[in-house]
Amino acid sequence: MSLMSPFPGMDLSKMDAPTLTLLGAAGCVMLSMHFTVQLVSQHLFYWKNPKEQKAILIIVLMAPLYAITSFVGLLDIQGSKTFFTFLEAVKECYEALVIAKFMALMYSYLNISISKNIVPDEIKGRVLHHSFPVSLFLPRNVRLEHKTLKLLKYWTWQFVVIRPVCSVLIIALQLLGMYPSWVSWTFTIILNFSVSMALYALVLFYHLFAKELAPHKPLAKFLCIKGIVFFSFWQGIALDILTQVGVIQSHHFWLDVEHIQEAIQNVLIILEMVVFSVIQQYAYHVAPYSGADRAKFEKKNE
Repeated sequence: MSLMSPFPGMDLSKMDAPTLTLLGAAGCVMLSMHFTVQLVSQHLFYWKNPKEQKAILIIVLMAPLYAITSFVGLLDIQGSKTFFTFLEAVKECYEALVIAKFMALMYSYLNISISKNIVPDEIKGRVLHHSFPVSLFLPRNVRLEHKTLKLLKYWTWQFVVIRPVCSVLIIALQLLGMYPSWVSWTFTIILNFSVSMALYALVLFYHLFAKELAPHKPLAKFLCIKGIVFFSFWQGIALDILTQVGVIQSHHFWLDVEHIQEAIQNVLIILEMVVFSVIQQYAYHVAPYSGADRAKFEKKNE
């Protein structure tokens, strides 16, 4: 008796593990794309606020992009280190853009425009509390003003610039054979510091305006982004450790342990992107633009 297959005439029981893995991964990628395309099409149909919805579209496309690039990595499982670095760079550069667009979306919700010096009077004078270790370099309590908001924006956008620049330099140095371990660690420290600063700015912004942003579900929106970044980064660290201690080993004469580690990371990311693409349907729902939220509010208050 053969296993049930979504593809007519295909007997899954006769397939080897790599082929089954690729088929399963392809199915998950298609699911991620299905949920995302569904959400994107809803926003395009109810195109009421281009400024906000453009940012939303860029953000929700993060999940299928991660899934697709990870699947490409699975297809070329014997790719070079430079090839895998390029795939990671594509994901992380897009991640930088998403973080910037998320901040822009939050500014739009609050009717704040840094370039036009527009800051609502009701939010001026609030106190921003810096936590450790940032409080070692800046005053612990800072009054909110245009200059403060501008600084938070710069802390977010610096990652948008630093990430692509570092990616180009890393790939160029690898191709030239000038990429010793100390250079790798230097770039790792720079990028971790940069992304930490960007995420810190988002967390500060959320705590500062939690009350005003509450109707827009900012925490769910932020966790979608943070979750994708968190799982991708810390999974990579955990797999590195498991490889170093010998838990992950190679039993293939044609595939070394480094490529097996990359394959595991790609499979996990593909699976997780299905989950995040579903969560995004709640976090970035089209209801605020379709009129469903207003109708629900009016019915509740009848």
